[in-house]
Amino acid sequence: MNLVMATNLDVLNRMDFLIRDWKTKNDDRQVFLSCYRLMTGNMFQAIEMDEFHDRVWISTLLHRFANYYFDALECYDCGKTSPKIWQEVHQCTAELNLRQVQYLLMGVNAHINYDLVLTLFDLLDQEWPHLSREEQQLRYEDHCKVNEIIATSIDQVQDELINPSDLLMEWMDHVFGNLDEYLISSLITHWRQEVWDQACVLLGTKGIEHREILRAKLERSVLKRNRILAIDF
Repeated sequence: MNLVMATNLDVLNRMDFLIRDWKTKNDDRQVFLSCYRLMTGNMFQAIEMDEFHDRVWISTLLHRFANYYFDALECYDCGKTSPKIWQEVHQCTAELNLRQVQYLLMGVNAHINYDLVLTLFDLLDQEWPHLSREEQQLRYEDHCKVNEIIATSIDQVQDELINPSDLLMEWMDHVFGNLDEYLISSLITHWRQEVWDQACVLLGTKGIEHREILRAKLERSVLKRNRILAIDF
């Protein structure tokens, strides 16, 4: 086993440990993480199959992305200051009796619409001005390739992670067929396009103070979306 595969396995094992622990405690945070783990495993498989233009770059992005999640979780569980969006997601998951799909979408909202913007900025900040238009396009295409992998994973997520615990989602799947998977996949694809656009705005903004203003604006937008997702119905 090479170093990259071993590092990938470390990420998946860490997720598996948390999922097992949360399941024994009936902690609904396992809903999002189970989905995230499944999709991360599929991403690593796609990397091994050379489905991306730059496997090193996309692998680095996936690990940096995961660290945003793990760091926020560790801060929250230890009582330290964590990002506001993750504080709210963890609190809603613990305190509100919502549907499983709501817990899932709140986690997706926080991790994609907030963490992924910062992750993309971290990776592109130094290299972006030095990339040709063609090279920048390849970065974007690798970002979009992830959408395809997510789309092929949605049905598995619903069948294995959501349907067993949510009769409404099972009914929707029976009545509407693939329509509900299509809608969720389209929503995530739309969010990820917004994420890329937000990252590009950050890349084009000079000065730490101005970037912090944009980050705070982004945070408020993601928090607003989370409160809509957390409405009990």
